[in-house]
Amino acid sequence: MKIFAVRDEDNTTNKAVAYLFYYEKEKRFYIELPEEADPWETPLILSSFLKKGQKTINAYWSRIWVQQRIVPSDRQNLGMILRDNGLDFYDEYKLLTMTNGRCSQDSYYLEPISEKDLPKEFVKRNQQKVEDVIPLPENQLLVFFRDGCVKKHDLVQLAGTDKRFAPVLRNENTFRAVNVETDGYGICWGENLCIECGKLYAAGKRVPLNMEEFKCFVRERVVDSAEAAEELTCSKQNVDDLAKRGKLHPIKEGAKYRLFLKSEVMQRKWK
Repeated sequence: MKIFAVRDEDNTTNKAVAYLFYYEKEKRFYIELPEEADPWETPLILSSFLKKGQKTINAYWSRIWVQQRIVPSDRQNLGMILRDNGLDFYDEYKLLTMTNGRCSQDSYYLEPISEKDLPKEFVKRNQQKVEDVIPLPENQLLVFFRDGCVKKHDLVQLAGTDKRFAPVLRNENTFRAVNVETDGYGICWGENLCIECGKLYAAGKRVPLNMEEFKCFVRERVVDSAEAAEELTCSKQNVDDLAKRGKLHPIKEGAKYRLFLKSEVMQRKWK
């Protein structure tokens, strides 16, 4: 993961007006806005979220902000531009960082920072990210958060009038394909149909788990060494080695098998 502070050259305080996170393996961008963010200082496309009380910008709109700052993929002389900059193919991240995120439309730029440089408020936000999600009968979702909170959601209520969710609500197999977004930023069905973690944390009903729901969790989110190897695109021997070195933590193991939480295996991919 790469982290950048978004700063404004015209702002004499040099404070960060936003933070950009980039996950290299998934090639996904996310933008976080500070708690004290000012709509007048925030980049225009992001300030509309701030006015609605949203501090976390989803992957779709974060990428739109990035794309507005780089050469468009449909540029007529794109091949020549890429060659002139030593690129073999169109790479949004490399194009963005080559100019430190600068563009002719405004005075914002990117400055690389480390995780320890993030505001303390981000520790709390990180704890409210999604740890795992379990599809239950009748379009119900059981969502686990990193702070230990567990909430039950009705997707019909979450989706509201958003017609994009109609295929998910109509087809049980599609509904059960729900997954956790990169680094717990929400839940999703594919790349573009997502519900962000802040909305999930604020809504829903906090409930204790019962046995049937726990069994459902085991069926959906416990994987063996072979399945873990498939997710990590490595061999079973590599998975066993990760377990021996404490990089993966089996929830149950015997002489000839190990079982893992799928969420931990997925998090390993994000490292």
